[in-house]
Amino acid sequence: MWRFAWLTDQIETTPPHGEFLLSVFGALAQYERALTRERIMAGPEAANRRGNRGGCRYAIREDTMAGTRSTFGVKRSTLDDALAKETGDR
Repeated sequence: MWRFAWLTDQIETTPPHGEFLLSVFGALAQYERALTRERIMAGPEAANRRGNRGGCRYAIREDTMAGTRSTFGVKRSTLDDALAKETGDR
């Protein structure tokens, strides 16, 4: 049997009514946690349905980057480094 004592309120958990209250409080906490998790998971799902990917958008699309790399004959890392140097990202 668990014995749990409140420091601020006079609630005793050893008698049957105290054990019942502790069970009810535990069940309410579990229910609230499940609702919170449900709401948290619904947010990204709703954003996906609206077409929002989240995160930062790319300044330059990948197909543009690929065309630029092939035009100048440079590797991806070289182009990334040059762009980062120009924009001050590094």
